Amino acid sequence: MTQIELALAADSSTRHLSCLETGRAQPSREIIRRLAECLNIPLRDQNALMLAAGFAPVFLERSLTELEAAKRAMDGVLKAHLPYPAFAVDRHWNVVLSNYALPQLYEGCSDDLLCPPVNAMRLVLHPAGMAPRILNYAEWRAHSLHLLRDQAQARADPGIEALLSEVMSYPIPPHADGARGFDASQRLVTPLRIATRFGIVSLLNTLTVFGTPSDVTLAELALEMLFPADDETIEIVKSMELERASAAAVAAHRPVQTN
Repeated sequence: MTQIELALAADSSTRHLSCLETGRAQPSREIIRRLAECLNIPLRDQNALMLAAGFAPVFLERSLTELEAAKRAMDGVLKAHLPYPAFAVDRHWNVVLSNYALPQLYEGCSDDLLCPPVNAMRLVLHPAGMAPRILNYAEWRAHSLHLLRDQAQARADPGIEALLSEVMSYPIPPHADGARGFDASQRLVTPLRIATRFGIVSLLNTLTVFGTPSDVTLAELALEMLFPADDETIEIVKSMELERASAAAVAAHRPVQTN
């Protein structure tokens, strides 16, 4: 983006932008806001810009429990997506909300990886997590690294940089085959293929964000939802859900032990 293009987009002049760059002029709150909007700067970094210019931060950063309406909306989406997995993650891929669907997908994962806060990237790609059962591990690893690199390039975040380095250090399981049974040129998206005791499930994932957030926490949340990629997965999920419901019914009618 040239200085002229940025000046036009921000409804300013090249002379004013030049003065801001060289320190000969002090930016106003309004020009900071317009420049940040033109450059797609995240809300967290817009607050940092305001502070650097001597202004108070513009955007609040509240906890998820304080964002009642947003939390209620996300809970509704997660429940509506059952019996398929759906969860909300923060900017470091830690799960903050989940519908806890299909616990069979996580059988064999280390208890440490399943302890809150669960990290979605780590759970799927770690050797003690789902990695040994991800049939297209190399493909999914490449997809995950692409997401993390995009985040790292967008803003300097030590947490993302550390997670990227960690994921890159994970060994690729010897059985993983990204191409087996799938022609990349013929498919629209890459499914996550997981071997379970019920059979192989193929799941498509989507990431959804709030369109007009004005809170830092909300701006950094994303909903990840998994959908069945084929009819076989639909039937396997039905069997998984039937098993889960039966186990829950048995547990509900189990007599309580008393001393």
